[in-house]
Amino acid sequence: MEEELKCPVCGSLFREPIILPCSHNVCLPCARTIAVQTPESEQHLPALLHPRGAAAPAPAPTTPGAPAGSAAPLDPECSAGGGGDHADKLSLHSETDSGYGSYTPSLKSPNGVRVLPLVPAPPGGAAAGAAAAAPRGAAPSPIPGPVGSSLTCPQCHRSASLEQRGLRGFQRNRLLEAIVQRYRQGRTARCQLCDRSPAEPAAVRCEQCEVLYCAACQLRCHPARGPFAKHRLAPPPGQPGPPGGEGKGAGGGRKPATCGEHELEQYSMYCLSCRSPVCYQCLEDGRHGKHDVKALGAMWKQHKAQLSQALNGVSDKAKEAKEFLVQLKNLLQQIQENGLDYEACLVAQCDALVDALTRQKAKLLTKVTKEREHKLKVVWDQINHCTLKLRQSTGLMEYCLEVIKENDPSGFLQISDALIKRVQVSQEQWVKGALEPKVSAEFDLTLDSEPLLEAIHHLDFIQMKCRVPPVPLLQLEKCCTRNNSVTLAWRMPPLSHNPVEGYILELDDGDGGQFREVYVGKETLCTIDGLHFNSTYNARVKAFNSSGVGPYSKTVILQTSDVAWFTFDPSSAHRDIVLSNDNQTATCSSYDDRVVLGTAAFSKGVHYWELHVDRYDNHPDPAFGIARINVVKDMMLGKDDKAWAMYVDNNRSWFMHCNSHTNRTEGGVSKGATVGVLLDLNKHNLTFYINGQQQGPPAFENIEGVFMPALSLNRNVQVTLQTGLEVPQCVKQPKLPSN
Repeated sequence: MEEELKCPVCGSLFREPIILPCSHNVCLPCARTIAVQTPESEQHLPALLHPRGAAAPAPAPTTPGAPAGSAAPLDPECSAGGGGDHADKLSLHSETDSGYGSYTPSLKSPNGVRVLPLVPAPPGGAAAGAAAAAPRGAAPSPIPGPVGSSLTCPQCHRSASLEQRGLRGFQRNRLLEAIVQRYRQGRTARCQLCDRSPAEPAAVRCEQCEVLYCAACQLRCHPARGPFAKHRLAPPPGQPGPPGGEGKGAGGGRKPATCGEHELEQYSMYCLSCRSPVCYQCLEDGRHGKHDVKALGAMWKQHKAQLSQALNGVSDKAKEAKEFLVQLKNLLQQIQENGLDYEACLVAQCDALVDALTRQKAKLLTKVTKEREHKLKVVWDQINHCTLKLRQSTGLMEYCLEVIKENDPSGFLQISDALIKRVQVSQEQWVKGALEPKVSAEFDLTLDSEPLLEAIHHLDFIQMKCRVPPVPLLQLEKCCTRNNSVTLAWRMPPLSHNPVEGYILELDDGDGGQFREVYVGKETLCTIDGLHFNSTYNARVKAFNSSGVGPYSKTVILQTSDVAWFTFDPSSAHRDIVLSNDNQTATCSSYDDRVVLGTAAFSKGVHYWELHVDRYDNHPDPAFGIARINVVKDMMLGKDDKAWAMYVDNNRSWFMHCNSHTNRTEGGVSKGATVGVLLDLNKHNLTFYINGQQQGPPAFENIEGVFMPALSLNRNVQVTLQTGLEVPQCVKQPKLPSN
């Protein structure tokens, strides 16, 4: 609550607080320092800018010697209090209107309010005239304000003009003053120089030093001699002063509130228009005569009830805030506990990994030891065997040399054959490889630790750092083609823990060209329409998440239909077109020609379809051909630049494009006739047939783009569409003769 009891200018507890028109409070001494003077151009403000409770300045009587251009008196009705609500509105004007009373941060005030000295009123001004005109014996205004001064609220920065009554025109907040007094008495002031903690209660406060002293610190640091002899020592805040002083105990009687304009009258009524208490004298003077007033006690109870009701809502919110704070504190404790648990779990997991690595290290060391012992045993066996053979060979050599030294021929010949055989046998013992080591000094053991090291480097929490998704698996049993559309399906491999945010499906151009993205999204099933007929497409898919894009799947090859299967399109047909027979039969409900398109679109290849004439009455002119998707549908096909057609009657036919008629050809249609349309986009031409015979030359050449089968007819014609047909043999390319 202490923040509510501090002045926004000085930052200390309120001293003689006054209520500004914006309902904020400020100390009376602080109000003197933040009042500023308004320029002369703004001194003559209307009465609605006067402070609440302050009477409008009386119009100066016009004298014969008054200078020209003097201020004219205000409306007498407003001056006498008869101006209704306009005369009692809050005296506020924005800073953008006045340019004065602005809010500028400053180091001289704890809240950044600009503190300027009050400019004194010029002698002989309106304020001096008002003081001179005051009746003898009336209490003089203790806080005069110069005419043309204003006061800016340090909180909302609204400005209020000060007229003849000055700051005295603002009401004094006695309730706040009483609360501050009780708060001071209930608070124990402590010495500001004590070394011990807590400090001793303060005994005095030096008004010049603005320091609180206990009795011991006062004798030691602030003796009543020398320069300190002139300092004034006052009781600390919260303690009653000397008898007859300003401070009164909590139990002391409070002086009844008196009217600010009539100091001998007590408040007894409440003005609803001005929202301020008034006395009977105020009502008799006429300023509040036409205002709505109520008894002060009744309004007191009513406002208390309203405040209590508003406090209930604030109390509920405060209760919720306390519960929320308890929840946040519990959350802090849970975070702390969970953090310790996760740390222990992490340490345990890492220790388990270290233990597993230690056990595997022991196994690997055992293998190395066994391999080493095996090699050593083989080498030692080979050393012993070679040493034995060497000893035997050396002994035989020495014996043979001694035999050779003997000079007894007969004795030599008796044993020479046996010695020669023994020497040969000994020589044969040192065969090739006998003098080569059986084992190598190198160990044929290679430890592949790269995967493990890579796994250790990528070891991290899944929610903090995830890997890119794995390769999606194409579900070939669900992948299919229909007409010129393909459908692909895929899924992620099982036991895949890496999150997936979406997939990217890519398709080539049907000629083995570059891949292009045709779908990006979260679905695992996608159908692509509008492809070329009789074409082979390659498709692949990959997944992605916040860490990046995963690898591509295997490429699947899809073959579109060799021939086109399609029907009339009801969504793009004119509203007079009537379709039946699963949208394969078309007629019209109007005598005017109307256009209907097919559901297929062609931009590549050779395509052929036929239209069978089921009904033909009164010599109509149906038109057959191709068109763009935005062709005009309420006139004959071929009259605009979006269609290429042949229109025909019962005797002859014409080709038409951009309303240009060419190549009149004999031979028409009747009931039962068949019209064939051959669109060769490899040669970029269009040819028509009637009953299997080509009707005239190729109708149109050098056509490029995307075309749709089209037909225009009226109610005298009904045709049925036949698709999925092979190209007629007569238009197929002939084979080259062989040598």
